[in-house]
Amino acid sequence: MAIGLADPTGNDRQSSYALMSSQTQAMQNDPVQNPATFWVLDGQTLWQTAAGKSNKSCAQCHGDAEKTMKGVAASYPKLVNNKLLNLEGRINQCRTEHQQAQAFTHESKDALSIAAYVGTQSKGMPITQVQSPALDLHLESGRKIFEQRMGQLNLSCAQCHAERSGLKLAGNVIPQAHPTGYPIYRLEWQTVGSLERRLRNCMTGVRAEPYAFDSKEIVDLELYLMWRARGMPIETPAVRP
Repeated sequence: MAIGLADPTGNDRQSSYALMSSQTQAMQNDPVQNPATFWVLDGQTLWQTAAGKSNKSCAQCHGDAEKTMKGVAASYPKLVNNKLLNLEGRINQCRTEHQQAQAFTHESKDALSIAAYVGTQSKGMPITQVQSPALDLHLESGRKIFEQRMGQLNLSCAQCHAERSGLKLAGNVIPQAHPTGYPIYRLEWQTVGSLERRLRNCMTGVRAEPYAFDSKEIVDLELYLMWRARGMPIETPAVRP
């Protein structure tokens, strides 16, 4: 698969963690200081709580998340019954099909909490996205979206986060945009948010119509970004400015 010529690869890749102040790094490192810990704890409660017509909890099917969910978040998005799902989509699929409960609303506290709880079980583990024939079309679609100019500003993701990563924009260093820590607590937001929220924010920033949550395009882009970050460690729940 072709990658933008200026896109950092291998050991040249860098988590946005490296660009943060020591104070913000300390906030991420210490669960007591990390604001996202509250979401993780809420997710732990949800994991144990029976829901829906089936009156089943996640734990009843999957057991101890610290064992059964280890490494799971590092492998998403992935194909499930021939449909590409990100982690939030997979959780909602389980919720509607197996718990027979209403799907979590996008960016709701419950949706982000259970995703953060599952995600943190993979903390420190490498992203395991691999290229396969079944994913080729989705990866190629995601790559094209990454490199496609959009919006009134006529900018692509690649122009900022590949070609100009490390330079400054409005006094801030442009990150390489590796999604290693989602769901993530952003000081700007004063709350936890998903990767989809961040991508939609970027699209709004270049004055483009953002893709809908769970749309094929946004999940394909997520897949490409995770593939681009393969081998980098999961930081969930990360903190960013």
